[in-house]
Amino acid sequence: MVPEAPLVPTEEGGLVPGGDGWFVLNAEEARWRDRPGRGRSLPFEGPTEFPQTAVVLYVLGPGEPIGMYHWEVDQEDFLVLAGAGVLLIEGEERPLRRWDFVHCPSGVAHMIIGGGEAGCTILALGARERSRTEEWGRYAVDATAQRHGVGVERETSDPDEAYERFADPTPTRYGGWLPG
Repeated sequence: MVPEAPLVPTEEGGLVPGGDGWFVLNAEEARWRDRPGRGRSLPFEGPTEFPQTAVVLYVLGPGEPIGMYHWEVDQEDFLVLAGAGVLLIEGEERPLRRWDFVHCPSGVAHMIIGGGEAGCTILALGARERSRTEEWGRYAVDATAQRHGVGVERETSDPDEAYERFADPTPTRYGGWLPG
């Protein structure tokens, strides 16, 4: 029998799973990350990361990206839960709306940006089979991504280089930003 992981409070406020095992965690009670210029995110993990799949909830304002334009060796998938966004994928731009599902197989360059007047809320899922290796993927040079402020000037696999213009995320307590 697999035990239940305890939910533990953090110094910043909010709960995280305190170990391995199953758990139920309400997004409004969890510890979030404030990411200046990149919205807010909630990784549903605690001190122990999920070994197979990353699961993250993003709340993006208009023009705020999930991250920088990139491709990975593992698949990533996204579901728009609320609002509107802009998908940059393989050099193209596509509008996104509520309930749109985006599947990015291995090697597909992509990024999502909050759109419309209110931005969007997105559930992101990513495989982790190879994501923690040196060969995880690359931040790709792309004119469309650069026009939206999410493109690198030169290709790199170094996250510090790709995100150097952004402040580090800070843990924060939930602040009412999920759609009703």
